[in-house]
Amino acid sequence: QGFKDNLHAVFCLAENAVGPRATRPDDIHVLYSGKTVEINNTDAEGRLILADGVAYACKDLGADIILDMATLTGAQGIATGKYHAAVLTNNEEWEKACVKAGRNCGDLVHPLVYCPELHFSEFTSAVADMKNSVADRDNTPSSCAGLFIASHIGFDWPGVWVHIDIAAPVHAGERATGYGVALLLSLFGGASEDPLLNLVSPLGCDGDSPPEEMERDSKRRRLV
Repeated sequence: QGFKDNLHAVFCLAENAVGPRATRPDDIHVLYSGKTVEINNTDAEGRLILADGVAYACKDLGADIILDMATLTGAQGIATGKYHAAVLTNNEEWEKACVKAGRNCGDLVHPLVYCPELHFSEFTSAVADMKNSVADRDNTPSSCAGLFIASHIGFDWPGVWVHIDIAAPVHAGERATGYGVALLLSLFGGASEDPLLNLVSPLGCDGDSPPEEMERDSKRRRLV
């Protein structure tokens, strides 16, 4: 769609199969971020490669905006329902933009609680930097799962981090919905050459903005 900025797509994929190198309970892994993770739940495996993905985007690609999107938690469907994906971000402006982009395109989004100072203690480990799953599953597990990923770029990272959990809205019965494509096009459409996407993007420039402000805004719109 004629994206005008530096754009990377990182696919965090792994075959989830039993084998001699499979993850076991009580294993300790050193992730790409350098942080150690104690495995207390082998079913919380997707976040391990997502954590490596965002760390790679930060360290190797030099991203200043990182958006990760995944079918991460079954709890997402309980938190925000079947039709709304859940968004967790360190930036209030981008939280509002995700909600507005979802309304514009039909891929609906609703915010989760972002509070690492209270919730990240769920991952406390006596033998590693963190565990890979929460101690209390009644304490906003979808938010905590996102915080696990964010911890591998650091909660003090100055860039924009957006996590979108799409576990429920990606399917309707046995069929896929294609959720997420329209959301990304709408969210970042203001940085494309497509007039329609420019129109629906909540991050687009206002028509009355001066040229220098428009140029500044365009530099802020980068996606990994």
